[in-house]
Amino acid sequence: LAAGRTGATTVAATMICAHLAGIEVFSTGGIGGVHRGAGDDISADLQELAQTPVIVVCAGAKAILDLPATLEYLETHGVTVVGYGTDEFPAFYSRTSGLPVDVRCDTPQEVADLWLAKQALGLPGGLLVSVPIPAEAEIPAAEIEPVIAQAVAEAAEGGLRSAEVTPFLLSRIAELTGARSLDANLALLKNNAAVAAQIAVSVSRQVAGAADRTAVV
Repeated sequence: LAAGRTGATTVAATMICAHLAGIEVFSTGGIGGVHRGAGDDISADLQELAQTPVIVVCAGAKAILDLPATLEYLETHGVTVVGYGTDEFPAFYSRTSGLPVDVRCDTPQEVADLWLAKQALGLPGGLLVSVPIPAEAEIPAAEIEPVIAQAVAEAAEGGLRSAEVTPFLLSRIAELTGARSLDANLALLKNNAAVAAQIAVSVSRQVAGAADRTAVV
């Protein structure tokens, strides 16, 4: 911003921008988290979720990450993880991970209710809404996990660190899956955007309805 240039934003940076602009809901593919085998390599996305009041709709954390450790971090920092139509935290390319979410919501209205209750109580931070990838685009865990493990091993062998790791892993996984992972990514992005739009409408309607009732009183 200071230099007047353009650039891409992480989930954390997008949360900040959204909040400054008065936007309460946004969607992404998958959030960052705790990297496998590198407990000290933790995405700023997680801390931002703990402090910035925005609803983030995603397909879980990126599958290349340590999902149990990522959920543990979110729990420690008081971030509620919602499963949208599911009791399990989605694993990005795969619909399930075997890891439970904090609460399940089956409709946009239920998510809006949860969000507005959180705000009414004055609780800090955002809300993470995790949406399973559409079934037709899913790459089952048994199929994608060996690919991820291979890519992670190659990154370690190459001595990649910090910001170098994620781009390498995603690129390598795309190569190993014949771009199937890219197709899955696009499918979940579109699905997340649709769900986020529905949630945003529900939140807006509830806020408007509350304002109307206050005006009448």
